[in-house]
Amino acid sequence: MAVEAPDRTVPGWDRWFHLTQRGSTVSREVRGGIVTFFTMAYIVVLNPLILGFAKDADGQFLGGGSPQQAIVMVSAATALVAGLLTAAMGAIGRFPVAMAAGLGLNGFVAFTLAPQMTWADAMGLVVIEGLIITLLVLTGFRTAVFQAVPEQLKYAIGVGIGLFITIIGLVDAGIARPGTPLISFGINGALRGWPTFVFVVGLMITAVLVAKHVKGAILIGIVATTVLAMIVEAIAKVGNASEDNPGGWSLNVPKVPDQVFSTPDLGLLGQFNLLGGFQAIGVVAAILAVFSLMLSDFFDTMGTVFGIANEGEIVDETGNPPHLEPILLVDSIGAAVGGAASVSSNTSYIESASGVGEGARTGIASLVTGALFLVAMFFSPLVSVIPHEAATPALVIVGFLMMTQIRHIDFSDYTIGIPAFLTLAIMPFTYSITNGIGAGFVSYVLIKIFTGKAREVKPLMWVVAAAFVIYFAYDPIEQIFGVV
Repeated sequence: MAVEAPDRTVPGWDRWFHLTQRGSTVSREVRGGIVTFFTMAYIVVLNPLILGFAKDADGQFLGGGSPQQAIVMVSAATALVAGLLTAAMGAIGRFPVAMAAGLGLNGFVAFTLAPQMTWADAMGLVVIEGLIITLLVLTGFRTAVFQAVPEQLKYAIGVGIGLFITIIGLVDAGIARPGTPLISFGINGALRGWPTFVFVVGLMITAVLVAKHVKGAILIGIVATTVLAMIVEAIAKVGNASEDNPGGWSLNVPKVPDQVFSTPDLGLLGQFNLLGGFQAIGVVAAILAVFSLMLSDFFDTMGTVFGIANEGEIVDETGNPPHLEPILLVDSIGAAVGGAASVSSNTSYIESASGVGEGARTGIASLVTGALFLVAMFFSPLVSVIPHEAATPALVIVGFLMMTQIRHIDFSDYTIGIPAFLTLAIMPFTYSITNGIGAGFVSYVLIKIFTGKAREVKPLMWVVAAAFVIYFAYDPIEQIFGVV
């Protein structure tokens, strides 16, 4: 539904957040914010595991100490930055999307950039990337790109993201695993282990509650499944997954922690060197690295925002989310802030769709999520109680809800149907929102050219498609320029 003009009879704070206008209530926003936090709280644990054990070119762990010290500092900084940026997205962007360190982006920093330079140099490149994207927002370029995308491709992005978060949920729960063929079912083709049992029960609980339109269905499902997981662990002593224990919990072991409170160590804040990366690996390699980070950040956010806006029907008469520029500005600043805090680029999280599925429609939900991240900074042991197997049923159900947008795509028109298909297929199969969007955009432009409909392509789509060609040709360009 299109967003209507605000009702001047409602309080000012209500008008600012469009609460009544979007047909929501404070209780729905609070529930949605809590659900979003639960489905993405894993980042407080996972980001430290990705960044904390990696070494830079000098053989140093992040922060200069031991990996255990790095993990503690990254966890605290991850929660702090996620909390502040998510709250800013709620207050300024007025949109129900949360922000945190971007998965994939943190891996690129840890395993590609850091081994070639110091940690400070690597984080400096992330800051530069964020500043460039911020400049693109301030000049109106990023918003113009959003508006240049054909409407049916926008829906394809939403559907692709639905499939993407579904496979995230299935992989994190251990239902889908790497194997032969490409993906195997469970452990050696069968569902085995107590964690799998917990996931299946949680999925059925959540599905039934959603089908019955129970208020708080997704939140109830997460809490109930976590309680079940804790009972199972207390009785069966399952433990963490490993080569010797493939049927263990995939990340967090659901048990009462030894301690509840921990004082955050924020020693990583400000540990970046803005231009060190150019000196370490050369100008060409540094530019390519910044470009790759920027393109991924740029279009991951586009996909996330469009997907959530369409799922929650939070769009204006042009089919775009209201307050698009403030949303993009906060997201862009998040990339720079994440680098400055040494936790990698922060970006909008598609897991926010779980909160939208719970009823969130405004920035109030993001304020709630942001507050919970700030609390998690002091109570990080409690966050680790929720295992993937208890949170991921929500992602699968939300994936279904987003999949329903496929009805808006006209697959009988091959000039849009094929690009739409490539978008929604490549996104989950390559585990990348950016890859899916890039495949859709490039194929859309090429098909329009060779079917004699090039005039239907808006000028900025040509620019974006060309940028994606460079993005996909990253390795050949490296070889041509002799970049190591």
